Amino acid sequence: MSDADSREAVLQCVRAYREHLREYSRTNPLEVWYTRLDMKTLIAMAPDEKVKKTREQLADKARQRVVKNLFPKIVGEVAGRRRLVDQPPLLYHVNDAGFEERVREALVDYRESLSDERRVLLDRYHLEDFALKVVGIGSVGTRCFIGLFFDEEDHPLILQFKEERRSVLEPYAGKSQYDNQGQRVVMGQRLMQSSSDIFLGWLRGKRGYDFFVRQLRDMKMSAPSEEVTAAQIKRYAELCGWTLARAHAKSGDATTISGYLGKGDTFDDAIGAFSLAYADQTERDHAALAKVVSAGRLEALVEE
Repeated sequence: MSDADSREAVLQCVRAYREHLREYSRTNPLEVWYTRLDMKTLIAMAPDEKVKKTREQLADKARQRVVKNLFPKIVGEVAGRRRLVDQPPLLYHVNDAGFEERVREALVDYRESLSDERRVLLDRYHLEDFALKVVGIGSVGTRCFIGLFFDEEDHPLILQFKEERRSVLEPYAGKSQYDNQGQRVVMGQRLMQSSSDIFLGWLRGKRGYDFFVRQLRDMKMSAPSEEVTAAQIKRYAELCGWTLARAHAKSGDATTISGYLGKGDTFDDAIGAFSLAYADQTERDHAALAKVVSAGRLEALVEE
């Protein structure tokens, strides 16, 4: 996209955030909590039939992410048992006799973090296999493993257990009220999201590490990056701004934030200018990385 289109997408995002936050500041808290920006709403809000059809297709794709897309890629049959397929260094089993015991103890602790009705749901599944999984860039250096579960009718469930450490904001914002860092993350998600993963929970491992638990790729939906148009990016950015406004209205003081942002577009323009500068810096950083990789000074692993 051109710089002009990129800046306009950012402006639409920030404008939607500012305007919806102002609206929420005049709305009673109960109505804010009941507000939903779900897929059904997005489909109904589509400006034309083409956009509506695209959103319906994205929703259907999201529903099938685990069973039709993820499951066949990471699960296979070994000696008559369904197992997670080793894909080192990204996914692999641990040759440690005590690891299984620690995993099963962790599951007991995790179950205690769930509400009673969700324990009933979890109890329908049994653990079939587990393996370590390399995490994304934002969590490099932390522990993560996934568990493969099945119910009696062989319906799969894949849970991800991600280590959580103390927030980087703690030195500035103060210590969290939650001693378990996994619980801190879960409570934050439940507070801000309109509909959280029903399996969200937390645990503390036998060795003292905190984890939070969620489904590995539940019905998450994102905008496709291939052949996306500037108009689509702008609509998507607007929805992102709206979603963030609702999250901040639930978790913070919408009136104070809205008052800080003001009624004009000063804040919008500032973020628009910052976004272009940030994008330029990112391109320079990537060019520097590509240069050292090409020179053989750094080995890069490309995930297919």
